[in-house]
Amino acid sequence: MAASRNSPKILVTGGAGFIGSHTVVSLVEAGFEPVIVDDFSNSQRSALDGLRAILGRDVICYSVNCNDADAMDDIFKKEELTGVIHFAAYKAVGESVAQPLKYYRNNLDSLMLLLELMPKYKVPNLVFSSSCTVYGQPEKLPVTEETPRLPAQSPYGNTKAISEDIIRDVVQAKVPIKTMALRYFNPVGAHPSAEIGELPLGVPANLIPFITQTAAGIRSSLTVYGDDYNTPDGTCVRDYIHVMDLAEAHVQALRKLNETTTDTFYDVINIGTGKGETVLNIIKTFEQEAGVKLNYTIGPRRAGDVEQVYADVTKANRELNWKASRSLGESLRDAWRWQQKLDQSTR
Repeated sequence: MAASRNSPKILVTGGAGFIGSHTVVSLVEAGFEPVIVDDFSNSQRSALDGLRAILGRDVICYSVNCNDADAMDDIFKKEELTGVIHFAAYKAVGESVAQPLKYYRNNLDSLMLLLELMPKYKVPNLVFSSSCTVYGQPEKLPVTEETPRLPAQSPYGNTKAISEDIIRDVVQAKVPIKTMALRYFNPVGAHPSAEIGELPLGVPANLIPFITQTAAGIRSSLTVYGDDYNTPDGTCVRDYIHVMDLAEAHVQALRKLNETTTDTFYDVINIGTGKGETVLNIIKTFEQEAGVKLNYTIGPRRAGDVEQVYADVTKANRELNWKASRSLGESLRDAWRWQQKLDQSTR
């Protein structure tokens, strides 16, 4: 079912970003009407062109910072929203170590503003973009939702843990909000159309865009941060999930909240593939899928990185009727197709 202007409206903060833009596509395909709020501080307006190419029409978009209380109040007043998916946050681990106050101010204040506006305008449902970083370096793998949260390895990770606590406390205070925090792992890939994908500003902080930019000759070399971890090949292990699988999980979370009959609700769910991959295996798989040899070097460990983490996704399968369906190879092929499209557009 495609969305129409009369479909339930969902506010998507950071909706022009990597995960947000793909979730906008999934929302429309599921019959919702997304309303994007994005200040384009960590995204580009070209994402809106990509969304138009995929969907065949424009998406409502406000160029607003999510910490602007007056502007956000106006949006809630105007749009008659039925739910919120909150992506907007600074997210670079290394930068958060260097600039912690920037991360605490932005990531926490924007969430608290939403939690004030939602009951004011009787918007019941919130899907919060959390992260596996709340588990720190877990003692046992894979991590379940019952795995103890350990001290975060970075201020970024700590903002996600604190955000979860804020939401939980608000719900416990009987504020009429139903919310689900999705703790997701490492989103990769791009929409198969290559109209939208990951578009980091400046030097990428994430592995896959650095790989694709190196393959394209934009970066001279890729640095692997540490090869002396206690893992199969000494490099870090992560759970890499295709961004469209992740986008579809947000739609399922919204549906679950819509079906929940209580006025207040809070839950956390892991969103991943359930399988860990080393950095070197990602590089090897990309070389096989793209037919390109990567130039990479081994560097020292990076501050804030955990050794390995991957998900137990049993709860997501059961509670959301969802599971990741796209392979690592498909994720890397889509990411490479997106990079090639970017290269063509800049020539």
